[in-house]
Amino acid sequence: EISTMSTPTSDIVQNGTIVPTPSLCTVAEWEECDFSNFTDKPRPLNIERQRSFDERSMSELSIGLSPRYNLRNFESSFRMFEHLDHVCSPGTGRKSGFNTPRSLYGFEPHPMASEAWDALRRSLVYFRGQPVGTIAALDNSEENLNYDQPEIVKNFLLKTLRLQSWEKKIDRFQLGEGVMPASFKVLHDPFRNNDTIVADFGESAIGRVAPVDSGFWWIILLRAYTKSTGDTSLAEMPECQNGMRLILNLCLSEGFDTFPTLLCADGCCMIDRRMGVYGYPIEIQALFFMSLRCALSLLKQDGEGKECCDRIVKRLHALSFHMRSYFWIDLKQLNDIYRYKTEEYSHTAVNKFNVMPDSLPEWIFDFMPIRGGYFIGNVSPAKMDFRWFCLGNCIAILASLATLEQSAAIMDLIESRWEELVGEMPLKVVYPAIEGHEWRIITGCDPKNTRWSYHNGGSWPVLLWLLTAACIKTGRPQIARRAIELAETRLLKDNWPEYYDGKLGRYIGKQARKFQTWSIAGYLVAKMMLEDPSHLGMVALEEDKQMKPVLKRSASWTS
Repeated sequence: EISTMSTPTSDIVQNGTIVPTPSLCTVAEWEECDFSNFTDKPRPLNIERQRSFDERSMSELSIGLSPRYNLRNFESSFRMFEHLDHVCSPGTGRKSGFNTPRSLYGFEPHPMASEAWDALRRSLVYFRGQPVGTIAALDNSEENLNYDQPEIVKNFLLKTLRLQSWEKKIDRFQLGEGVMPASFKVLHDPFRNNDTIVADFGESAIGRVAPVDSGFWWIILLRAYTKSTGDTSLAEMPECQNGMRLILNLCLSEGFDTFPTLLCADGCCMIDRRMGVYGYPIEIQALFFMSLRCALSLLKQDGEGKECCDRIVKRLHALSFHMRSYFWIDLKQLNDIYRYKTEEYSHTAVNKFNVMPDSLPEWIFDFMPIRGGYFIGNVSPAKMDFRWFCLGNCIAILASLATLEQSAAIMDLIESRWEELVGEMPLKVVYPAIEGHEWRIITGCDPKNTRWSYHNGGSWPVLLWLLTAACIKTGRPQIARRAIELAETRLLKDNWPEYYDGKLGRYIGKQARKFQTWSIAGYLVAKMMLEDPSHLGMVALEEDKQMKPVLKRSASWTS
């Protein structure tokens, strides 16, 4: 089954363990430039000293990475940039993709990376002779497949785009026109020698929830493909332009909302089971923000495209203000919430969402470091979910939803709470786990999401690529290197599990599948970006100078 949701994959091949040389800790320095809009234009690369990528232009990165991506939850597959271009294909002795240097830093490939590439090749799925994606988990087939990486990405984008136009019904209710599938299967009829695609728009999912993130990942992947190949013709196709507008029309339509964030059902994203993420989950808001920015650089400025872009710009300004102000928490903000008054009325209210101080969970007082902060899981009337969600916070950094100061604070938090968020196997998808009576109420006694397992505090190796990208963007590559070294002690030996269980991530997940494609791909992407940080431009956006840092709205709400 091919997932259509989030997941990058591809890696840099290094022999032996990562060598802790100074060059790995060095991040490219870029010429200063003024960004007057959301688009990016490449500039020369200067490797000198370690600084946050947002202090330079992300657009100055030379790109050679060809992403391939999936649109929906982890069950479907999380391998957005699976096939990157600057890679030396194991066994061929030559570079795959574009004619670029094998390594900017002279590192030798890690033996584990060769095994990962072989497994990733075996996961390819074909439709009528064309590679269109990868299966979620693979067997030990010895078939050696050759393929052109950018072409897979293109095929995947076009095939899922065609699926978007299908009639989408669950029981007797028809879904919105812009909904992208959560996954699809390729069925082969050996008698007729014919392939058929069967798409899932949520009717086969746990709880019958349609994927909200699928469309966002599709737009993000389209930009990544365009940046990687320099081929703008795909994004400029009328079908792709219309597909983007249909996706965004679902999100930008007017209604009863008083917030610029998206209201979602539980289980509508990577966490695809009941886990209390209904409302305004950070993962969806961060992906929404990133896809809006990507679409702004891809949509044509004519007719319908111009109108859509105008709506995007207005939403981006409102969304960035809302997220940076109300979802952000650090020690000062925590103390302010602790001292809140309640039942305040009018526009002068400090406690704008009427959050009860007694609702603060006990664990957060010890978890919050003196230096550090993060975007909390959810904010809605009288409700704040203070859990840490890895994907949402990393995407917030990559999309520049987080300010420079907030991005640095997120990295400070990860370093300060390494044992809790990384442990013995990166990375916790959410922290902390819910248990006891709270677990029974929130999950409905879900036997798969018991404490410190699966989506309830489980450790997911696929998240390595997100952490690595965020580390490079903030000038902290040493954090990523430490996490990758941890993963290399277990992943290959354990046959690439889907996830790990336990408070420290010590045990292979009780229901984890082996040879999981997104675990393999996440590791490869992380390795490739760490070896050559210029790949970061594929998955990250520079800070937009038009989005001013948040100003204080009250004594308690700060940026």
